[in-house]
Amino acid sequence: MSMSQYISVPLSKVEQTFLQVELPPEKLSNYDLVLRCQQGSRPNRTVFAELLHRYQLHVDKILYHFAPDWQERSDLAQEVWLRVYRSIKGLQEPAKFKSWLSRITTNLFYDELRKRKRVSQSLSLDAPLALEDGIIEWEIATNTPGPEEELTTQEFYDRLRDAIAQLPEVFRITIVLREIEGLSYEEIAEITGVSLGTVKSRIARARQRLQLQLQKYLDI
Repeated sequence: MSMSQYISVPLSKVEQTFLQVELPPEKLSNYDLVLRCQQGSRPNRTVFAELLHRYQLHVDKILYHFAPDWQERSDLAQEVWLRVYRSIKGLQEPAKFKSWLSRITTNLFYDELRKRKRVSQSLSLDAPLALEDGIIEWEIATNTPGPEEELTTQEFYDRLRDAIAQLPEVFRITIVLREIEGLSYEEIAEITGVSLGTVKSRIARARQRLQLQLQKYLDI
């Protein structure tokens, strides 16, 4: 084999890797941003701040629909991001980061449910996220969720939100993961730790309850 043949070996992947490292966090795709956060023993604070910025609303929406009347949602969201910061290096499939983030959020919500009776004091709702290598300031979640493209009117949205809030916890969590977060039945079963049949049953029963409460809007 001639020297020219050796030289012609494509190096595009290597070149892309070096170019990617030089890109600022805000210019990276979601996938590449997760990969950057997995470099080193702990994520770079600037890179992680960009990840938080992109996915904070996703966490806030899950927690809002799980517990719309909880005053401690922002504190629980901070705990979610602390766990992400400490655990992201172990994520085996970066492409599934959003699903992994949903699972962390749901598991922490369940943990909070178990110890809620022992919580008596109010926690700070505006404290910055404190990491090992610094502090990240972030936008505090409001008491209202983000806009929902599928809702036809604000009145219907208000009624739907109230109807979801009134569902028993196991139904509310399951229907939120399915209808709002768009997760598959299999992903919901993995997150909630129940069988696939139980997931399908809970979703069917939750839908039935919602339809009964929203019937006058559905008949229009």
